[in-house]
Amino acid sequence: MDKFIVSARKYRPQNFNTVVGQSHITTTLKNAIKNNQLAHAFLFCGPRGVGKTTCARILAKTINCENRTADGEACNTCNSCTSFDNGTSLNIHELDAASNNSVDDIRSLVDQVRFAPQAGAYKVYIVDEVHMLSSSAFNAFLKTLEEPPPFAIFILATTEKHKIIPTILSRCQIFDFKRITNHDTVEHLQEICEKEEIIADKGALHVISQKSEGCLRDALSILDKIVSFTNGELNYTNTLEHLNILDEDYYFKLIDCMQQQNISDAILMYDEINRKGFEGDLVLNGFAEFIRNVLVSKDPKVAVLLEVAENFKPRYLETAKKINPAWLISALNILSEAEINYKQARNKKLHVELSLIKLCYLQQAIELVNDDNGLHKKKLIDKIKAVAFRTITPIELKEKLQATSLPTGQAGYKPQAENTLPVSEDNNGALSSLDVGGEAKLIIETEVKNITTKAVADNTRVANGHSKIGVLDKIRKEVASRHQSNTNVVKELNEEELYIAWGQYIEKLQKKNNPSAVSNFKSAILKIAVPNCIEIGTESKIHQSFIENERAALIEHLQTHFSNRKLSYKVIVEESADKKSEEEHLTTKQQYLKMIEQYPLVKELKDKLKLELDY
Repeated sequence: MDKFIVSARKYRPQNFNTVVGQSHITTTLKNAIKNNQLAHAFLFCGPRGVGKTTCARILAKTINCENRTADGEACNTCNSCTSFDNGTSLNIHELDAASNNSVDDIRSLVDQVRFAPQAGAYKVYIVDEVHMLSSSAFNAFLKTLEEPPPFAIFILATTEKHKIIPTILSRCQIFDFKRITNHDTVEHLQEICEKEEIIADKGALHVISQKSEGCLRDALSILDKIVSFTNGELNYTNTLEHLNILDEDYYFKLIDCMQQQNISDAILMYDEINRKGFEGDLVLNGFAEFIRNVLVSKDPKVAVLLEVAENFKPRYLETAKKINPAWLISALNILSEAEINYKQARNKKLHVELSLIKLCYLQQAIELVNDDNGLHKKKLIDKIKAVAFRTITPIELKEKLQATSLPTGQAGYKPQAENTLPVSEDNNGALSSLDVGGEAKLIIETEVKNITTKAVADNTRVANGHSKIGVLDKIRKEVASRHQSNTNVVKELNEEELYIAWGQYIEKLQKKNNPSAVSNFKSAILKIAVPNCIEIGTESKIHQSFIENERAALIEHLQTHFSNRKLSYKVIVEESADKKSEEEHLTTKQQYLKMIEQYPLVKELKDKLKLELDY
């Protein structure tokens, strides 16, 4: 009895042409081999089970082949190829970095790289799961990876590219493997079923492909398991049963119940699903994916994204024509929210049933309105209530001709009749609409002219032959008179008077109990630089800051004292020459020269002892 070999190993690709779904990588590698443009280090990254390690082995086998074909494939007949197939080749070394991730493991690998191959052109080192190496192991690998011997080629494979340090990435030629599509997986499974003489339904193979999520190794493992379960005959029903996947027929029945607002049938159907062992989160997730497929089927252009079995596609397209897109979008929102909150729910069955009830009443709650603003959702309300207004009494606009108003001959005068603007209410408390005609227009014009006439009359009303001054004119005259009364004779700006004003301000600071400011103000030197400008000299920036802190009050004091609003000042820091010389520090060499100048014996002692000074 032959030993059973799983399909993932038995049908592992042996050359580039048999690699499934990675043509963009296999073509590049074949051209590089054909043109002799091989890099010294490769990094294969991508999801699990898509052919990274397989491509690394094929590359190692092909570059050492003695009789390569015209399109850059291995011959599988030479000594190098046969030894590789038998696992006896000494030119290929595989290292699992998940279990050999220390510095010592990498050092032993680096020591082996120095020896040239006994047969063949290259020694190939395949490091699988390279992201598991420690940071110190990565650093020990850097120099060898950057400048390996001409006969050494490194192929690194990883599923987590982001965990590899940038210094490793910059030294490698990176190839990104993509997930294998459902179409490619189904075709590859069909070829294997034909070779193994397995009766397989295409719908069942499509379910296996969806379950594998782009991983061909998982798809082959699932195939082996179901073949053992069904005794070599795969159909849609037993595949669903074995993989514990809910049949899409249930989803079609559920969506029909919701369109008909049949809550009882929907809940009974969920109870049947639940008794079969399907959890509520699986039902919510599967139904959300089903509604997404229905929404995709609404537009023939997007229908290519529909990843379902071929016999289900017409049913999806037919269902999509009957259902409103607004309902589908709202249903997706409800299911997504229900799936997120599923873990927090105590009664999980009730949580799913409430979601189904919402979906049953969704058709009644939302309608799609198409107007000039485009498509939008509109919530239906059972009853529309009128807005309640307060009771408003009628407004009367009266304009009477008075003798004290504008004279008859004055421009803009026009006799006005008495007008009234009625405002009425209906039984519901809402205002009734006015007839916007000539009468309403006449009332509005009368109101505007009445306000204008009143404003003019208030400003210049003639009473007993004297004009009455408006409020604004009164304020202006009062400010002007006060300014004139405060304007005294401008004092002459000289140093004597300046120091008197300065002393008065220092007395104010003393009353405020501010001794620091007082001492700084007393040390200031005052000068008159240009007319109306005072220069205040200070010893340091600290003194300057104390004076600047009092700027607003000080300038007000000086301007009031001299009765001169144009007066200003500026603060200047004036450091004395003695202080500058004190702050200058001598270097060690200058100190030594100054010392031997005063004490010559110090130099004589240095020469006798033959000392060398470190300046």
